[in-house]
This record gives sequence, C-alpha cells and structure tokens, in this order.
Amino acid sequence: MIPKFTPAQYNVHYPADRKFVIQFSKRAVLAVFGIVFFTFGIAWIQYLIFGLPADPSLKLINDKTAPLGFPLWLIFCHWMNFFLLTILLRSGLSILFDHPRLYWRADSKPGSEWLKFTNKKVSENEYWTAKDDARYLNPVIGLPGYRHSVGIARSWHFIYVPLFIITGIFFISMLFLTDYWRRVVPSSFQVIPDAWKIFVHYATFNLPVELNGYYQYNALQKLSYFGVIFFIAPISILTGLCMAPSVANRFPWFPKIFGGRQGARSVHFLAMLSFLFFIIIHVSLVCITGFKKNINHITINSDSESDILGMIIFFIIILFVVGFSFFAHFISWRKPRILQKISAAVNGNVRRITINKLKPQKFFTKSDISSYFWTNGKIPQSDTWKELASNDFKDYKLEISGMVKNEIEFSLEELKNLGKEQNITMHHCIQGWTGVAEWGGVALKKIIDIVEPLESADTVVFYSFGEGLYGGKYYDTHTLENCLKPQSILAWEMNYKPLPVEYGAPLRLRIENQLGYKMVKWIQKIEFVSSHKVVGKGFGGKNEDDEYYDLIANI
Repeated sequence: MIPKFTPAQYNVHYPADRKFVIQFSKRAVLAVFGIVFFTFGIAWIQYLIFGLPADPSLKLINDKTAPLGFPLWLIFCHWMNFFLLTILLRSGLSILFDHPRLYWRADSKPGSEWLKFTNKKVSENEYWTAKDDARYLNPVIGLPGYRHSVGIARSWHFIYVPLFIITGIFFISMLFLTDYWRRVVPSSFQVIPDAWKIFVHYATFNLPVELNGYYQYNALQKLSYFGVIFFIAPISILTGLCMAPSVANRFPWFPKIFGGRQGARSVHFLAMLSFLFFIIIHVSLVCITGFKKNINHITINSDSESDILGMIIFFIIILFVVGFSFFAHFISWRKPRILQKISAAVNGNVRRITINKLKPQKFFTKSDISSYFWTNGKIPQSDTWKELASNDFKDYKLEISGMVKNEIEFSLEELKNLGKEQNITMHHCIQGWTGVAEWGGVALKKIIDIVEPLESADTVVFYSFGEGLYGGKYYDTHTLENCLKPQSILAWEMNYKPLPVEYGAPLRLRIENQLGYKMVKWIQKIEFVSSHKVVGKGFGGKNEDDEYYDLIANI
C-alpha cells in the first residue's frame, strides 16, 4: 500500500539511502556482555561444580491454594495489552529513528552515544541538521515508518498511551480487589533464591518441572510477571513524562531520577527492550510447554487440551491485530489528519488544562551549557534575508501587527533598548535530542504590553524568513497565555554572543514549556490573531499543517 506522496514528500520520506546500522559504544558492549556472561557464567559454574540445584517447583505441584484459572477481566487485559504494546512499540521505533541516537549526557553530543542506528559522522565543518541525521524505518517494522514521520508516529503513540495506562490501572485494581494478587506478588524474599535455582535449570538447558499455569506459577514466572507489572510498565510511563519540557522545566528533580532527560529517554528505550524480551521468552515458553492448553487458559479460562474454541479465539485476535496494522498504515498515509485531530482531542485538551499550566523555573547554570547544540531547519534563501544578513541585520525591522491597539516596527537596537532577559535553559527537540544554552533577549511580555492586544486576540503568530520541510513560509503559533509565561523571550543572543545565523539570527523565539519546533527561528514578523485556525491550514503551524505535529507541544 504505497502512500500518495507529492514529489517533495517523496524525496523526504523515501530517500535513496534507506539502510541503518546498529552501533553500540564500547562501554555499552562491555556492559551487555559483562551482564550476560556474568549471569550465565555463574549459573554454569554452579551447575558444573555443585550440580543442578533442587527444583523449588516440586513442592508446588500439589499446591492448589492460590487462585486458579484466568478470570475474564484478566483475559481482557492480557489481550488488550498485547494489542496496545504492538502499537506503542512500533510507533515508538518510528519516533526513535527520527533521532537515531541514545545518550546519557544532556548535550546529545555526537560521539557520546551509547547506542545509535546510523553510521553517519557529524562534521562541525558542514551544516548538518538533526533532520539530516534521521534514518528511514521500513513501515513493516515501524508505525508509520518512512522518514520524518514523527508527527504521525506521535499521534499513534499518544492516542494509545492513555489506554495503556487505563488498562494498567484497571488490571492492578482488579488484582487487589480480588485475591488474584497472590498469583503474581511474592509473599516472601524466598522467591529470589527460588527464581535463581529455576534460572540455573534454564541456563544450563535442563528444563525445570513445568507447573500448570492454570493453578500456579513457578518462582521465576512470578518474579517476571511482578517485574513487568510493577516495575517495567510504571518506568516506561514515568520516563515518558520526564521527556515533557513543561514538566522538566518545572520539576527539575524528576528527570534526574533517571539521570536527566536523555537518561530518561535511554531508560524508556530499555523498558521497550524489556517488554520485547519478556514477550519473546513468554511466547517461546507458551509454545514449549503446551501451546494449545496454554492458549485455552488465556482465552476461555479452560484447562482442557481438547477444546478448540480457545485456538479459534486466539487466531481471531491475531488476525485482528495484523488487520489493524494494515488499517493503521492506510490511515497513516491516506487519512493522517484524522489521527492528528483524534490526538488533539485525546491529548491536546488534557495537556492544555494540566502540564501546559506549569510555569518554567530557572535552575540551569553557566556550567551546564552544552558543548554541542544540534542545528535544525533550512537557513533562509530569500534575497531579503540574505541582504539583511550581509549588513549584520542593521536594517532589520520586526513588524508587529494584527489584533492590537498599537501596530509597530522595531529595529534590533530598539528591541535591545527595551531591556534584556537572560535564561539558561534546556532545548527539547521533538526528535529527541536536547541541549542547554544561554539565551538573551527581550521578554515577550514587554512587547505585549506595548502593542496591547485586543480582548479577542488569543493567539500569536510568529513568521519566519525560512521555509518548511516541503517548502512554503515557516510559521508557528502560541497562545497569548504561553507567551506571557516566564522565560518567554525573543532572543538575539546565544551563549553570551550574538545569535549565530544557523541558530536563527536575527531573532528566534524561546518558550520553554514547549518542544523546539514551536520556537521559530529567523523571525520576520509577528501577528496577533483570534485563533490558530485562521492561519495557514488552520492547525497551528507549518509543521502542524504539513507534518501533523501537535498544536500543544508539552511532551
């Protein structure tokens, strides 16, 4: 099913180079091999010297004290999570590949990655943007796949994240409202040595006694289910929230739990790998230990091996998930605006009344400034901008118009005479990279006080000299409320020097509770309007119009 791309879109989404590579840092390789060899090595040493440990499952064979079977609510949650994780993992991969590098450091400096999916080397001598660095992901693997489809991928991801959370809350609630919690919550620390003994059996290719899962789980199963439910799932949710600029800039201690914003992104990825690893092992053991009986357990709550109803239901579920994947591909490329609108209805309004209300606080210092700061966007090619740049923007005039009492033009010198605000903040790009920089400029509040917006003016439009990804004038919008928040400035300075051309000279916007694409560079003019719907295609910005980005970009 090939999407209907325009020539410009085709060149972007379907590049000639569609390969990617997986490259670990030496430290990451040593860490992975160290953990694997240490864990399995200890198991084999114990086996070779002391023999197989006693199988703790033997004493549970006749134990029928735990709740038996699989109630309807558990069956529903099991298959719902299977469906949701299919969407979340595939869309998450598409988001990752728009910046295919993972770091622990906040500055996202090329060369500091512990894992990357590209062999591209970033040269400081050429204009290499984060968009150039993105990699192609086949739509068989990713949702929606292709290159620079992060806007659509985010729609899928954030539409289904609330369902994942609601399902999890319902599942945990039912665990403790019934006595089923005894199946997955360890009652003593003895579960740890017992789980190790069972692991030694598996690691040395000696299968332990197989308990009937309809009645009880062995210690390793119980510990695994407990870890997925009460550790990996919450970690994935919390690390996702840590990547929200509005949250990170208001509660700086929160991302530090995971080593900072990039640490949270890396842990989020590791949580995804944990889900995948668990699913692979889980499905493998289901097949090895009696596929038909196990499927009957989790579909019709039956311990029978002769009943075929469970298998019928199982294949219907699999066909539904596969069919939905084809449907998702169709919607992604033929009806993406539907996704954008659903995401706005589900998440946009929630963000507007929750995290968008948060006000950034100053907490970075000069020592936090990044040694590297990614560039993004097309440097303007208009003759007007080039002429202004050739004269260091001495003839530049910022036009402010629209629904205001006082339309006005400011030169750079006049803007500087309004006073200077300096902030050291972390830039959060929608692609995933971050960087800390100092920004100096005039507070938007001062400009707003001068022009005096009309009561009906709710939205501020910032137009750029630059172009969007597929051409056309770049612009973005912000609510008047966001423009009045702390650290909202028009910056002419970066890291205590005049704003460089590649970072948005003569002026760029900084509104710190939003993602980076909302911070327009190379600003040409500002207009006050009644709503974002009256500008462009009516979705709030050039990226929102053409790439289906979020209007409210807090996460």
